[in-house]
Order: sequence, then structure tokens, then C-alpha cells
Amino acid sequence: MGIADDAVEVRAQGWRTLAALHGLIDAALERALQQEHGLSVVEFTVLDALSRQDGWHMRMRQLGRAAALSASATTRLVNRLEERGLLTRVLCQDDRRGIYTELTAAGEGLLLAARPTHDVTLEAALTAAEGTAELAPLVEALHEVSAPAAARAGA
Repeated sequence: MGIADDAVEVRAQGWRTLAALHGLIDAALERALQQEHGLSVVEFTVLDALSRQDGWHMRMRQLGRAAALSASATTRLVNRLEERGLLTRVLCQDDRRGIYTELTAAGEGLLLAARPTHDVTLEAALTAAEGTAELAPLVEALHEVSAPAAARAGA
């Protein structure tokens, strides 16, 4: 195997490790959020993304990017959340073709109730991953990346 092949294998191994950590975290979050709040991880992600926007709204395309969904999957998800009264759609004032998705008071309430479950579960999943030799360096890197953001949030 040549140097180029070794580099490809190192990247592939890194990607497999990242995917394993993501899978572990995603499964833990899915179980906890469904059991405690009737939310999927992607539903939580959408509500969370909307809550972080000034005015609590986003265009559908932005929302799809935030949740890593295709346009059709975003539409289906927004339909489900709208039926549950967690968000609503409004026409853009500047561009009548544009549609914003907004968080409702019920959506904010559910998000506020679910956020502690999300945070505790995420921390527990990361702690569990630290006990796996292959995942520990990645978890450590995540802590290092998030430390400056946590310091800014606390300031």
C-alpha cells in the first residue's frame, strides 16, 4: 500500500469512527426524546434551530439545511409539526413565493421541556463513548471545540 492509499485509509477510518460516535449519540437521544417528550431527534433539531433565530422563523430551505434534510423530507416534517401545533408557516412579506416556518408557543414549551432531557442524554452518551478506546479521542476533541463556545456563553 502506498502513501496515498494509507492517507485514504486513515480518512476512511476517521469517518467510520465519527459515524460510530454519531450513531451512538443519535440512538440515545432518539430513545430519550421519544420516551419522555414524543419527539424525534430531527424534530428536536428543527424546534431548536427555530428557537435560535431572531423572530423564531426560518425559510424552509434554511430549516432543511439545519436539520440535514432534503426539501421533500423538510416539507413532510414541517407538515407533521404544524399538525401538532408546534410550528406554523407564514408567507414572506418581501417575497410572496417565500415561506417562513415559525416556532409556536406550544413548540417553544415542548422544546424547553425537552432540552434538559436532550442535554443530559447527550452528556451521558459522550461519557459512555469516552470509555471506548476508539471513540475517546473524538469525544475529547468535541470537548475542546465546545469549550470556547461554553466560555463565551457563560461570559
